[in-house]
Amino acid sequence: MSGSWLPCTSVRRRVTVAVMAAAFVVAPVAAPSAASGLSPAYAEDSTQCTFPSKPIKGTPWAIQRIQLDRLWEVSEGEGMKVAVIDTGVDTTNKQLKGAVDTRNGRNFLKPKKDKYGQTPPVGNKNGTGDAVGHGTKVAGIIAARPDKAHTGFVGIAPKATILPIRQNDESGNGNAQTLADAINYAVSRNVNVINISQDTDKPLGKNSALGVAVQRALDKGIVVVASAGNDGLGGNVKKTYPAAYPGVLAVAASDRNNERAPFSQSGDFVDVAAPGVSVVSTVPKGGHCIDNGTSFSAPYVAGVAALLRAKHPDWSAQNIVARIEQTAERAIPGRDIHVGWGVVDPVRALTDDSPPIEQPKASGGVQKAAVPDVPPLPPGETFQERNERLATYAIVGGAVLVAVIAGAALVYRDWQIRVRGQRPR
Repeated sequence: MSGSWLPCTSVRRRVTVAVMAAAFVVAPVAAPSAASGLSPAYAEDSTQCTFPSKPIKGTPWAIQRIQLDRLWEVSEGEGMKVAVIDTGVDTTNKQLKGAVDTRNGRNFLKPKKDKYGQTPPVGNKNGTGDAVGHGTKVAGIIAARPDKAHTGFVGIAPKATILPIRQNDESGNGNAQTLADAINYAVSRNVNVINISQDTDKPLGKNSALGVAVQRALDKGIVVVASAGNDGLGGNVKKTYPAAYPGVLAVAASDRNNERAPFSQSGDFVDVAAPGVSVVSTVPKGGHCIDNGTSFSAPYVAGVAALLRAKHPDWSAQNIVARIEQTAERAIPGRDIHVGWGVVDPVRALTDDSPPIEQPKASGGVQKAAVPDVPPLPPGETFQERNERLATYAIVGGAVLVAVIAGAALVYRDWQIRVRGQRPR
């Protein structure tokens, strides 16, 4: 991310598929702005999306892995306010109507003249304008209301309220100062959880404006959740901010197999992982789109934090974080640099009635699935894996076809020689 701030939405993955000498590339929707310092945690888009979009009727895999009835028997997040510091939140999507605090939202982007000397609008003052769709997707994962007649998609905490705070856009015009201002504003509005789906790899110390703002939120008992970033391809291991600040719940992206998504940033600061591949969520003006990125893993965890906050109003923010980490599904007893303490298990986090803890501990062995009576998900694959598989099929199939044609030509030639006693003309 080279120091730029961008929403951690999808890993806007550039997928190149070679099929019979042709290449198809899906380019990112938004490029980081190196000058600005802040970059949305976008992964590379695997689908094209327009606003409005058609509703996705089925139940997304990230929701299928949860027993929602059992989860919501404990809490639906009622009374909880989650600040979404992002590109704004569009309220015309009907699943977000009634879910957004339009009175107290805020827009921290300042109008800037473009190369033509024009000053394009920067959205509504209350943070509800979202030309990018990133913030609207993040908000939907947290608190989208049910719409069973049209879709199986719903937010993790469907009775929580979103406080929209806009401080970034598709060009990465947000910076460390606007993010700090947004966090300070969220603190002043007495939110319970803050979600930040953007990051920078520029080292920002605890005494920087951003570091001070994050610490102020933590001192107020607010759970701060941040995406780890999408620069993990090639095995990159580095810290990103604000996720790397002590006390912040840093979230990596996992796939259908509970493994780290290839793009997900690794590092010793990563605390947990959550679904970040082929994630369905709400988009401006209605409908849904599919996206990838740690941007969408973070709100999944922020939704769980809101549910826990509602269940345990007397717990500290650290108690909430430790419960999420301790109940995550692990492949090893302790923590690693790829998925932290494991993949978040919302049901187990909510139904575990053990006393609060300050820090997670390594288990005595490999943890099993939180709900053993739930049928396991069928093996899945990421878009990259699927495209690589299809490319292989196409190349192998093409080679077989060429071999068949060449063989048939030889057979035909030999037949003519044998029947006519001469070579074909």
